Amino acid sequence: MSATATTPPKSPARPALKFPFWAQIVTGLVLGVLLGWLARSQDVSWLTTTLEKVGDIFVQLLKLAVAPLVFFAILVSITNLRKVNNAARLASRTLLWFMITSLIAVGIGLAIGLLTDPGSGTGLTPADGKEPKRTGSWIDFLTGIVPTDVITPFTELNVLQIVFMAAVAGIAALQLGEKAQPVLNLAESVLELLQKALWWVIRLAPIGTVGLIGTAIASYGWELIGKYATFTADVYIGSALVMFGVYPLLLATVAKVNPLQFYKGAWPAIQLAFVSRSSVGTMPVTQKVTERLGVPKEYASFAVPFGATTKMDGCAAIYPALAAIFIANIFDVQLGIKEYLLIAFVSVVGSAATAGLTGATVMLTLTLSTLGLPLAGVGLLMAIDPILDMIRTATNVAGQALVPVVVSAREGILDKEAYASASASPLDEVSPQAAPAAAAA
Repeated sequence: MSATATTPPKSPARPALKFPFWAQIVTGLVLGVLLGWLARSQDVSWLTTTLEKVGDIFVQLLKLAVAPLVFFAILVSITNLRKVNNAARLASRTLLWFMITSLIAVGIGLAIGLLTDPGSGTGLTPADGKEPKRTGSWIDFLTGIVPTDVITPFTELNVLQIVFMAAVAGIAALQLGEKAQPVLNLAESVLELLQKALWWVIRLAPIGTVGLIGTAIASYGWELIGKYATFTADVYIGSALVMFGVYPLLLATVAKVNPLQFYKGAWPAIQLAFVSRSSVGTMPVTQKVTERLGVPKEYASFAVPFGATTKMDGCAAIYPALAAIFIANIFDVQLGIKEYLLIAFVSVVGSAATAGLTGATVMLTLTLSTLGLPLAGVGLLMAIDPILDMIRTATNVAGQALVPVVVSAREGILDKEAYASASASPLDEVSPQAAPAAAAA
């Protein structure tokens, strides 16, 4: 008998156990709640300060990349449309579905607000509110699109103006053709560099979660949530209805794909959005999961950055509708059909005012100023805003991934096999060698 016949086969090496990214996020949430409760109940000031600093540093790291990331992402995404057949049709269909889903979301927000009267019985009065430092009006919105110089939008983080400059540069590059190729090559390299750096920040999300959630609990406690219980519940229920009711229905009936598979693939971006409270900060992950769901890369690289700065079903549709009714209740102002139609109009047209950053103050003040409601009402909602912003941003990002899938399916360009096989978080699967490619998505 030969030696080779008696040699037992080697057992395959078992993969090292990994701590999945979603589990890291959940652990961060639990730890943040526990530390926040401890800091508040035991009045541990140093712990409260530490949690606040950790959360602030994480958000600041996200914001650090926002201005250049938005500029180069929009620039590259517009020029990438030249690689897509029927680019104008895809762009128009994308915008149309942005508007349709926003209209549905604002309708749900209005319906819930009318059923629950979230401002009634809170004990809050107009004296409890104060006007916000940042406000929005249609004049500011329209005139604020065009910057006075090319530096200030980056230093003051005016995302809407950055989007305008990037769009102009992208369209000009398309018109120049081959002459602009060296600039486009540089833009693509800078974008990849920025996304690589942002990917490192994203890996810190579990630590940032501890700080952000801990600060919310330590600063506000459950008492504040109790005072705003109806309004908080309305925002979370409305967002859940859109994310887990409307979106699956659109996937099943319009896109004709399995809704559960969408959430299986998109969940990494949704959970990161919940923690980071930034659509732009989540954009690399959103684009990655959108591509994994079978959306062509050339189209995804346009639709996702476009959506990250303008597609806000949570911040610009559900929330302003509920907040307007809440503030009207507090100030004893009666809203009629005209006001409700105005809320819907502002939500569909003015979404870009939110600009993908944490918070929706500008969009809310834009809505209130359009309705003639007191801007002091915004002050009533500032304390509870961080808790609401988590679910709002998660809804935003879910919609930003949904629309490219729906449009791709309708246009017959969705890779059904890739959609059916989309699975775990890219953070769980990215190796050091593959990280740049993942970050570029």
